[in-house]
Amino acid sequence: MFKSLRKPREFYKSFFAMAVPVMLQNLIGSSLGLVDTFMVGTLGQNELGGLSIANTPFFVAMLFVFGLQSGGAVLMSQYWGKRDIPTINRVLGITWMFAVGASFIFATIVFIFPRAVMGLITNNEAQLEVAVRYGRIVAYSYVLNSFTSIYIGARRSCESPQLGTAVVIIGMGSNVVFNYIFIFGKLGFAPMGVEGAALGTLMARVVELIVVVAYMAVTQRKPNQVLRLMPSRIFRPGLTIMKDFLRYASPVMLNETLWGLGFSMYTVIFGHMATSGDVVPAYAVARNIEQIATVAMMAVANATAVLVGKAVGAGESKEEVFSLSRTFITIAMLSGLASGLILLIVLFTILRPFVYPAFDLTDGAQRACTIILTLQGIFCLFRSFSSTLVVGVLRGGGDVNFGLFLDVSAMWLFAIPLGAIAGLVLGLDILWVYLIIMSEELIKFILGMIRFRGGKWIRNVTRDNVA
Repeated sequence: MFKSLRKPREFYKSFFAMAVPVMLQNLIGSSLGLVDTFMVGTLGQNELGGLSIANTPFFVAMLFVFGLQSGGAVLMSQYWGKRDIPTINRVLGITWMFAVGASFIFATIVFIFPRAVMGLITNNEAQLEVAVRYGRIVAYSYVLNSFTSIYIGARRSCESPQLGTAVVIIGMGSNVVFNYIFIFGKLGFAPMGVEGAALGTLMARVVELIVVVAYMAVTQRKPNQVLRLMPSRIFRPGLTIMKDFLRYASPVMLNETLWGLGFSMYTVIFGHMATSGDVVPAYAVARNIEQIATVAMMAVANATAVLVGKAVGAGESKEEVFSLSRTFITIAMLSGLASGLILLIVLFTILRPFVYPAFDLTDGAQRACTIILTLQGIFCLFRSFSSTLVVGVLRGGGDVNFGLFLDVSAMWLFAIPLGAIAGLVLGLDILWVYLIIMSEELIKFILGMIRFRGGKWIRNVTRDNVA
């Protein structure tokens, strides 16, 4: 296992050049997201739970966009290996079209029917009312976010992830500032409470859009530009690449959407449990902390997708690609083990004595949060493996269908039905409900390892001539 880590210095230079900016991007975003959650949490436990409910449908929408971005990255990373910038522009144009269009339709539905959408997630009237007020204001921010995230993802596929880090710093930083002003009524504004949090998020997405558009305009004519935009290719991508996009991006898009819907079903289960008043806000806090704890895991997965795709597109042999991927899998498992241990240590030394009181959680909510975070720490190694395998190795290698099967089957055939039975029919404690949910990672680990060792996932999906 550790022999696979013996790689030349150039390998690790390329890897860290990709992974570190993504890790910083995720760390900053998650940390400031925790501050955002804390601000809302000071308004009350119902407000915190309502925010979690409201963010659930948007989480699904953004995973749909992430699916489009990741599906496009399957093609873009391999074409980057061939340095085919015109075709990358074609893929970028198609991805923008689907992402912005779908986000607009979804935002309009939430804006017009917020109670109907949020009512699918919880029957807690106090939390539902908060979710409706928040969701209507924040809805169209996700249209703006879809545009910026697709462009940032395209640059990442071309081994240029630095813009994403800068945008997250500016966007999330401004989000915290706007929230502070609007939630608590600073600088002459009246206190707006949860509506202020929604308005702050909307304003932050506007700032991000301005930054990205300005960056595109300023750098477009620079001679060393990595991804020079070609409007003729973006607006007229051609039928050939459209067919390839639908073939390889559709399974990824379906994967992320069904995974996002499934993940949201966990919130639905928690929102309908007898102890939902404690479990939902506890889950909201735990999710933010978990995102910070797993930044290394997601950075490895994203870097793997680009570098494996680049190797396949450049025409490296299957043996070279497999060896490269085995190294990434090893790094992922080691980072997952380290992240899990750190999470458990921080949980019992910092979070319980100092962070929980800041959120003013009830004793029941604190207990539920501890259980959720403990199980997340224990299963972190397995999650790191499956994330890097699906998001990194399989997608970079062109095997998008097995990634779809692995993610969706473990969640929808095992975790969701058994978790629902445990929580809603048998009325079991959150300990057993969440343990069942997290056990899907063991299934993915076993099936994923078998697929990886078989080596049938390496597929070059590029064309020599694209019309």
